[in-house]
Amino acid sequence: MARVKRGTTTHARHKKVLKQSKGFVGRSSTNYRIALERLEKSLQYAYRDRRVKKREFRALWIQRINAAVREHGMTYSRFINGLKLSGIEMDRKVLSAIAYDDPASFAEVVKKVQAALA
Repeated sequence: MARVKRGTTTHARHKKVLKQSKGFVGRSSTNYRIALERLEKSLQYAYRDRRVKKREFRALWIQRINAAVREHGMTYSRFINGLKLSGIEMDRKVLSAIAYDDPASFAEVVKKVQAALA
């Protein structure tokens, strides 16, 4: 049976890892063994943080809505309750964008909510 040299396979695997670890600090981007460890850890962080990002953005939207609503003398929880009562079906992302970019339109939404609560 012929002898198999595996240099090309190993080189390709090393090259793939080093390409993905580009931008890491120090030897983490040049040394294969260290780069592999850092790459595995970075992929774990990426997987975890794709879920964390959703939580953090929702929290940001809620903070923005709360700040905008308090300018009109309401609390966030009463505002959300009023939204449901008035039948306005906008999610927090859209409400946050309106509150941030167009305060006049948001004021109209708040008026409708206050009317539904009264």
